[in-house]
Amino acid sequence: MRRALIAAATLSALALTATACGSSGSGAGSTAAKNPGQVSGTITYWDTSDAKNEAPAYKALIKQFEAKYPKIKVQYQNVAFASVEAKFKSAAQSGKGAPDVVRTDVGLISEYASLGYAQKLDGTAALSDKGDFAPGAWGTTQYKGATYGIPQVTDTLGLLYNKALFKKAGIAKPPTTWDAFIADAKQLKARAGVDGTYLNPDPYFMLPFLFGEGADLADPAKKQITVNSPAAVKAATTAKKVADEASAKIDFANSYNNMQAMFKTGKVGMVIQGPWSTADDYSGSAFTDKANLGIAPVPAGSTGKGQAPTGGHDLVVYAGSKHLDASYLFTKFMTSSASEAFIAEKNGTLPGRTSAYTPTVLKQPSIAGFQAVLPTARARVALPQVGSLFTPLGQDYTKILQGQESPQAGLDHSAAEFKKLLPSDFTIAK
Repeated sequence: MRRALIAAATLSALALTATACGSSGSGAGSTAAKNPGQVSGTITYWDTSDAKNEAPAYKALIKQFEAKYPKIKVQYQNVAFASVEAKFKSAAQSGKGAPDVVRTDVGLISEYASLGYAQKLDGTAALSDKGDFAPGAWGTTQYKGATYGIPQVTDTLGLLYNKALFKKAGIAKPPTTWDAFIADAKQLKARAGVDGTYLNPDPYFMLPFLFGEGADLADPAKKQITVNSPAAVKAATTAKKVADEASAKIDFANSYNNMQAMFKTGKVGMVIQGPWSTADDYSGSAFTDKANLGIAPVPAGSTGKGQAPTGGHDLVVYAGSKHLDASYLFTKFMTSSASEAFIAEKNGTLPGRTSAYTPTVLKQPSIAGFQAVLPTARARVALPQVGSLFTPLGQDYTKILQGQESPQAGLDHSAAEFKKLLPSDFTIAK
């Protein structure tokens, strides 16, 4: 543990040194704010969007930016999503080769901020009309009361269901509680001849169960680990019940692909999924008529309120950038309402800004469906180590679902592993 803390401290010191060496332009009095047309320089942008299907739209948007700001040039690089975190942290730590702006998974904002790699954006030209962002999307940008990212695209989990199968089974509307979810799954099996659902055993997909019981992985304010609280154990117990009574047999080695294949071909009636899956869903035989795909909020637990985690990507300005003013202007442009609407129209992603849901954007059924779900989204716990917590949780969640551990024993083990990963002053809640 001490070695991990020393490493983190070293990384922070290096990052802060890089910040000190950066260019001027950190506040509202910078050139970017006062006279943006005079800002010049070349910036590097790391984009993690799908290189084939999504990147062309971002490249087109960059050309629009360069036309508006002819003194600024953007060096575009598409970096694989799976490798960008390690690549960015390595470059930021060394102070060599880091981009000026990087498209960042929302779960990494607090880590980058804690290490000193992300520039604080409050009071800069990068941030405008923050009230226009959806609350869930805006929540992902915050760390210790400050803003370290600007939402570009957002997403969350919802209940996706096959309307034709629901009708065949005599189900009038999507379930709003997990108990109703299980009951509907049994009805789908009995009357429509298909499995009710396919439970995804990935720990990220466990969060709606936790949130529905008012539980979470940890409480940063109280410095407590809460993953094994009574509410969390109840959530895991419910997930286990869904796996046993409502789900098709789970292939733990290839669960995501199997879930998608069964849902889009009409072999299961409903799944918990995100907007990124709808293009694949529409390619299947069950949804050649796009209107057959229903989208609703995730079911609720005993709190009576269904909630799911906010996902998506924020733009982060590197704290060590030599061209902060240009980076601010680029970030502002790429996250404007017009830009987010443009990307939504081209790529089918959900804008972070509410004003970007234009009539044209809302013609896409998946966007219209998930827009109604977004109010149920909430940010994940704001801890720099949150990404690493999913490794032990995933291992124990799998054992719980397979019946190898009880919900209590499995989450107690996760809590003990969390204790090794979080700062030493975090305690396991009793």
